[in-house]
This record gives sequence, structure tokens and C-alpha cells, in this order.
Amino acid sequence: MRTYRIVVLPGDGIGPEVMREALKVLNGALPGPNGPRVERSEHPLGAAYYQQTGEILPQELIEECRKSDAVLLSAIGLPDVRLPDGTEVQPHQVVGLRKAMDLYAAVRPIKLYSGVPSVLADVGPGIDFIVLRENTEGLFASFGGGSAAHDQAVADTMLITRKGTERIVEFAFRLAKRRHGRPLDGRRMVTCVDKANVFRSLAFFRKVFYEVAARQADISAEACYVDAMSLYMVQAPWKYDVLVMENMFGDILSDLGAGLVGGLGLGPSAEIGDHNALFQPSHGSAPQIAGLNVANPLATILSVSMMLDWLGERNEDADAIMAARRIESAVAEILQTGKVLTPDLGGKNTTAQLGDAILKIIESG
Repeated sequence: MRTYRIVVLPGDGIGPEVMREALKVLNGALPGPNGPRVERSEHPLGAAYYQQTGEILPQELIEECRKSDAVLLSAIGLPDVRLPDGTEVQPHQVVGLRKAMDLYAAVRPIKLYSGVPSVLADVGPGIDFIVLRENTEGLFASFGGGSAAHDQAVADTMLITRKGTERIVEFAFRLAKRRHGRPLDGRRMVTCVDKANVFRSLAFFRKVFYEVAARQADISAEACYVDAMSLYMVQAPWKYDVLVMENMFGDILSDLGAGLVGGLGLGPSAEIGDHNALFQPSHGSAPQIAGLNVANPLATILSVSMMLDWLGERNEDADAIMAARRIESAVAEILQTGKVLTPDLGGKNTTAQLGDAILKIIESG
């Protein structure tokens, strides 16, 4: 019997509420006494933690996360809690964990579930693709740095390295091999999204992409400029399977993708490295509805599904993979029937009622 050590970070605002439902579903999805077990250690992190302690990201927590099998992070950050330089605390905490654990692959599934309102719901063969961003380089390499000239000009540097590009592109092709291909025709493919016609750094990104792609005979490869992709994602998203790109481009296009499939409340995400991984909802902490029991927990619940799938693949644990599928299947059923939904999805149910409904489907299956 395998035991996974999970670090749980409930966060700020609605974070603890949606995390509570996600953990409820996690416990219910795991098989009986002979299946994998989860040992959880819970720690404070977020804007409230910074307010109380003056610490941004304690070294002890970093070490705890490094030693864990996975980190489950809820929504963090409060817009009114800022550092002396005027920036919010949340990016420093998230990027700090990302750098400390070398989480170079940011995975954002863009999937339209049946029953979810979308202008593209009845157009084309469906939406199911991945926005994969290199998570440690690109324009974000200047985070917390950059250069300023006497309050007259500021510059940030985009960094693209061969090592960083090779490993994210290799990750993209591994991801494509596990998927079912694009909805249009089932063709497995990876699309490089860049601005190679303008920037030397991104021309280099594309060059390395095609070098890696040449070793992947069973997966199609293509490239597209980022401005064109922002159009194609809206016009015909079913033509895409895995999109791989620089950090800032991925940060922007992943939110555009979420808008096609119901919003950030249905957007799980993962940040994955060679040895560690962190899973979290893509939405914010929504302090204006904190404590009202109306927040949508589905992004966090789907992040738990991603976590179990990653643990299962990494450890050849079929039970964990099946638990992940049970969770996603239950979410899909909830959305398709539309009987139990939170207000953001057009329903009248509470956060806890939605979590209970998903748990009931899992337990009855």
C-alpha cells in the first residue's frame, strides 16, 4: 500500500472553502484499505500569512514542499495586502515556490464540458487542448529584477535557454503521447506558439522546438505566431492538442482559453518539475465572497484530479489514476445535468452542496 505525502496550503479568501471540498472529494475518490493513502500536512501561506508574520515564504515551508510527493495550493493573495514596493505578495510566494522546486512546466487544460455555457458549445467537434508554458524563463525571468534608469525608463529581459526550451518541448511531446489527440480528427500534435518573426529569443525557441520535434516521428509538429493563435483559439480551438510557449504568452493565452470553456472557476492547473509538482486552481481568492459559501470549488477539485493522475503515472499506480478519472467523471456529470451548481455557473447551490454532490456520485459509482 503506497502512501503519498501531500502539503496542503489553503490560502486566502475563498481558498480554505474550496480546499475543504477538494479534500473531501480526494478522500472519497481513493479506493479502499488496499489502495493508496494520503498523509496531509497543512500550512498557512498567502497574504494573510504575510500580514500576521511579515514573512513572504519561509524556508521551512520550501523544504517541506520539496520533501513532499505533491503540493496542493488553493487561491492566495489579497489585493490590499502589498509589499513596501507596491507589488502584491502572492506572485512572490508562487514564483518563489516555482523557482525553489524548479517547476518548469505549467499545464493548463482547456476543456469544454457538456452543459457548460459557451458561445462555442454547439460549434465544431469540441474543445480539449493544453496550454503549456515554460515556467522558469521567458519574460518572467526578470521577476523581482529588471533595470531602471533614474525613474525614466525600466527594462525587463526575456531569457530563453536551450536547456529550458528542450525540456519544456520534450514535456509537451510526452504529454501529447498520453492524450487522445485534437478533437477535430484525433491527430496527436504539438504546436509551438511564439513571435519568431520579430524576436531573436523566440526564433531560437522555435529552432530548438523543431530540433526536438524531429526526434518525435509519431507526433505532428507545427508553429504559429502568438497573435494569430489568439485568433485561432477563438475561431477553431478543436484544431489544437498541446500548445507550448514562452512564459508570458502562456500566462495570457491560458486565461483566454479559460474564457472559451466557462471561466477560471473551471480551470485547474499544475506546475510540474522533474522531482516535484504543485497543483492549484487558476482563479483568484475572491475576497468579496469569502465566507459566503457560494464559491465554485470545481477548479480546485479538478486540480486534485490532475494531482492524482500525475502521482499515478509517476509511480505506476493504477489506483491513483483511476481515482483521478472518477473525480473528473463526477465533475463532468455534475456539469452535464446542471442540477447542483454554484451561482457563477447559473445555479443556487452552496460550495459545500456542490462538493457533497460530487462526492455522492463518486461513492455511488
